[in-house]
Amino acid sequence: MSGPQLNATAASLLGFLHEGPMTGWDLVTVAQQRIGNFWTLTQSQVYRELAAMAKAGLVEAGPPGRRDRKPYSITATGRAAFAEWIDQDPGLEQIRVPLLLTIMFAAHLPTERLASMVTAHRAVHAERLARYEQHRADMRDAPATDSYRLATLEFGLHYERAVLDWFDELPAVLPELDGQPPALDSQP
Repeated sequence: MSGPQLNATAASLLGFLHEGPMTGWDLVTVAQQRIGNFWTLTQSQVYRELAAMAKAGLVEAGPPGRRDRKPYSITATGRAAFAEWIDQDPGLEQIRVPLLLTIMFAAHLPTERLASMVTAHRAVHAERLARYEQHRADMRDAPATDSYRLATLEFGLHYERAVLDWFDELPAVLPELDGQPPALDSQP
């Protein structure tokens, strides 16, 4: 028997609620820490999904605590809906990299501006890699490492290294980033 159809946002919230009751604020924080670098969840989405899931009987709100924040718990119906969702094929990823879109049309952009964008984005990825490496070191020292979180972290490490490799190779493809004249006419 098929239960309520979950979107990925609702499913991720139910996944986190398997760990125990959490307020909307807690869920936002946990989502940002654990999946924020590869899956976007806004605060408004979290609260909207919690209200919809409560109405559908997937979660139930407990009595308000500090600052009137209500802890939500997953129900048996929520566990069944999550089990059905997690068993589905997740589908293929869609690459959406705003910098790539800018580079696609960079002939219409001053070279200095493109170079500053590339430098800034490279710095973000280098910082992210350093943070992932620190998380990895922290997990290595933890008494019990969650292998599923570790697998996700390993993807992040590989991804950031690949992106940084691409940044390092970019001046060979776009010599103007390395102070060389463009190979093709870049006039708009």
